Amino acid sequence: MEEDSLEKKPVIGTKTMVVSPHYLASAAGARMLQKGGNAFDAAVAVSATLAVVYPHMTGLGGDSFWLSYSAAEGKVRAYNGSGRSGYAVRRSCYAGEEAIPRRGVRSAITVPGMVDSWDAMLRQYGRLSLAEVLEPAIGYAEGGFPLSPDQHIHTRLFGHALSPEAAAIYMPGGVVPVSGGKFVQQQLAATLCTLAAGGRDVFYKGEIGARICDYMQASGGYLTREDFADHQGSWSDPIHTDYHGLAVYQAPPNSQGFAGLMSLNILESFDFGQIEHGSYEYYHLLVEALKLSFRDRDQVLTDPDFSRIPLERLLDKGYARQLASTLSLDRAAGLVSEPMGRDTAYAAVVDEEGNSVSFIQSLYFEFGSGAVAGDTGILLQNRGSFFSLDPGHINTLEPHKRTFHTLMPAMACRDGRPVYLYGTQGGEGQPQTQTLLLTRMLHYGMNPQAAVDQPRFVWGRTWGEPTQELKLESRVDADVLAGLAAAGHLVRQVDSYDGIVGHAHAIAVDDNGYRSGGTDPRCDGAAIGW
Repeated sequence: MEEDSLEKKPVIGTKTMVVSPHYLASAAGARMLQKGGNAFDAAVAVSATLAVVYPHMTGLGGDSFWLSYSAAEGKVRAYNGSGRSGYAVRRSCYAGEEAIPRRGVRSAITVPGMVDSWDAMLRQYGRLSLAEVLEPAIGYAEGGFPLSPDQHIHTRLFGHALSPEAAAIYMPGGVVPVSGGKFVQQQLAATLCTLAAGGRDVFYKGEIGARICDYMQASGGYLTREDFADHQGSWSDPIHTDYHGLAVYQAPPNSQGFAGLMSLNILESFDFGQIEHGSYEYYHLLVEALKLSFRDRDQVLTDPDFSRIPLERLLDKGYARQLASTLSLDRAAGLVSEPMGRDTAYAAVVDEEGNSVSFIQSLYFEFGSGAVAGDTGILLQNRGSFFSLDPGHINTLEPHKRTFHTLMPAMACRDGRPVYLYGTQGGEGQPQTQTLLLTRMLHYGMNPQAAVDQPRFVWGRTWGEPTQELKLESRVDADVLAGLAAAGHLVRQVDSYDGIVGHAHAIAVDDNGYRSGGTDPRCDGAAIGW
């Protein structure tokens, strides 16, 4: 197989575009557009379908973050669909333990926020009902779908972390399902039907929430019906920075999105017109700028209701120039990355009117906590396991608190209208890949598919212990790899299209209004537009 054989051609539409990490989810979004729905309807359909066809990455038991642009309003808004820890969840629950367990019901300590976000999107901007946009997801859960290669691989690698209830669904008979085989989720289908009939409140104040919480209480978990009933996501203004004529938007904290903006501000001090794409200088500058933003992020990021986050200083252009002046062009800084989850699903939609949605959702680890809530078919996220048990840590566990969140959808606008929607799977890798994508599209004129296809890197993000390792795909030029190693980067070569760098997708809108979409060759996605 030739190294470039996985590269795709961009999909270009004159009116619409949908990108996601699974072709059936992209098709679900396209179906909503064809039946008269808008980008918001399509986005919820994509999100719900991913919860069925990509269950190792996302689901009803997880969180989501959204950036939305309404053509009628002419502005970008953010929706925080992340959940808070339970009222009874406190550090004393884990007395004598060094950390919150990474798996099992005791790792599922934050209320799932994604279903609430679906309601918020549809209620504020949608044209279709929740029942209508859930139709594709229900159909695939009930009637089955071809199991993706990605799900097969992750089940083989992480099936050992599944509870008996979860294993009965994802490894029936104790066997890893084959790629391409028919995969059915009858319990999840029934839950989705209940949700379609009863709406948001049946999840948070009704039957579904009650069944989840009854399971939690019976299994030694901590979430209660009160925790679910009190959950509410929130609309807000996004945070942004100006970068070479673009207004680049991110979700505000508890999202790590500001780290991506900080990196762009630092890079603004360098002339990309004089930097060859794919060169030592290109990779070194991006890595070093990202390291500096991560250093500040790790000191301040948590739930802003519990601790003030100095965004004015962090996003100040003068501060960025100060950081840029400390960046060495020939030596790698000796900073360290803390490990964090990477398993996520990013997607985006642009419709004929210009309405645009950039969103991302996750269970945190592969299959989340590994626990399915009774007979609901819902895998519970383990996002709350990222809380610290150290009372002096900025992200220490406290009741009714949102944790440091890696999810960060991106949108860039020119003259008040979206021109780039982009994002990726991958915890610590999200700001890194986003910076790669934007610089490639903006500075080097790449279409979204070319930007996604090009070799990528990820610094840090190794399970178990902090690391300085810089992983680069083997398609990076050997001389560049040698130069980076000589500069002090702890270089490790990975496969030519390695899943460790995440699954990225992007949409660009050109001066003619044409929508160009790119999806990652490392996953099972598709771009659909017309």
